[in-house]
Amino acid sequence: QVQLVESGGGLVQAGGSLRLSCAASGRTFSSYAMGWFRRKSEKEREFVAAIKWSGGSTLYADSVKGRFTISRDNSKNTVVLQMNSLKPEDTAVYYCAQSRSPLFLSQAKDSYAYWGQGTQVTVSS
Repeated sequence: QVQLVESGGGLVQAGGSLRLSCAASGRTFSSYAMGWFRRKSEKEREFVAAIKWSGGSTLYADSVKGRFTISRDNSKNTVVLQMNSLKPEDTAVYYCAQSRSPLFLSQAKDSYAYWGQGTQVTVSS
């Protein structure tokens, strides 16, 4: 049973930073890509960032490039999303996800089989 548990959300002023963490258990963490998605109020869940099993490749949504950084520590089974220069439009519930297949990196929701419960990020103007 795969479990993904996010932490680190909260309320921050525009221009500030937050660091989201996701702790994974249940599968060989180092074999799977990890992603972060977000869902804004009454909107579809959207891709934010993803990182390959090795950490050697990453993908970012255009809206967060240059502000967010995804990283992973395979020895600790964790993936981190460092969010800087936050904007009010970054307000959303952020979800951690693990890919369906090993060694595969994608920004498509359907490529991810397991999801965390989500953590709220609120950016005030």
